[in-house]
Amino acid sequence: MNLRDLFYLNSIAEHRHFGRAAEACNVTQPTLSSQIRKLEEELGVKLMERTNKRVDMTPVGLRILEHAQQALNAEAQIRDVARAARDPLVGPIKLGVIPTLAPYLMPMILKPLQEAYPGLTIDLWEDQTQALIDSLRNHRLDAALLATKTDAPEITEISLFVEPLMAALPKQHRLAGRSAVKEEELADDLLVLAEGHCLSNQALTACGTKHGRRSGLRGSMQAATLDTLVNLVAAGYGATLIPSLAVESFRRRDIVVRKLAGHSARTIRLASRPSFPRPQVLRALEKVIRKAVGSSHLRD
Repeated sequence: MNLRDLFYLNSIAEHRHFGRAAEACNVTQPTLSSQIRKLEEELGVKLMERTNKRVDMTPVGLRILEHAQQALNAEAQIRDVARAARDPLVGPIKLGVIPTLAPYLMPMILKPLQEAYPGLTIDLWEDQTQALIDSLRNHRLDAALLATKTDAPEITEISLFVEPLMAALPKQHRLAGRSAVKEEELADDLLVLAEGHCLSNQALTACGTKHGRRSGLRGSMQAATLDTLVNLVAAGYGATLIPSLAVESFRRRDIVVRKLAGHSARTIRLASRPSFPRPQVLRALEKVIRKAVGSSHLRD
């Protein structure tokens, strides 16, 4: 048994298909099948059940897969430690970003990062908060940009900046003529992102409302993306809160954007594991992000 065999096993478990797994491993399907058969013979157990359409792991295969993934993670950490010893600012960093931040912050920082640290590359993964936290724990990610505290002792956080929230209203909205809008005035027609997005909870908290207190059309419309949410606002279905970095992207939509009287905001944090062997990369990210956001005149 070797790490290559464990890599093959993990790939098959992920793709549930020998052909796709072989392609992902950059080997032929016969080679992959042969190695898995040898592994099963060596261990003396069946690791998977094969059909014409898919592959399913056996119960013992699933238990062995857990240990295989731990071994592969350990190998990745060994490589990270060695890479950090050579030059911590060279090589990839696997960075997760929440969907309400990635489209607006990443274009601001990717070019400055490339110019300041040409040997550093970003492997970007966009997902909801809990999925990013789980990926940090499982070493699938090195760091993540979040808008809520993780409250996880195994994860460290650096507060980067405070991002104000803004009211996005249809042009004909009763509050559109105000220079600033009180959050609680939006409670009756507030539209939010679908459950799982931290911005949804932040908007509900800021406006003093809960899903259970809303009814009718607005209560039933929950968008999966901020782009869809703003389109609903432009169509006159309600109002919402958007982060300040996103405002410029929606200037041409049929909406008005107003400040919030209560100065509701979210804190953007850089999360990672204390054991991450390249803290210099985190400091580099922190430096570039602070500079880029500072130039956009956000409240810090």
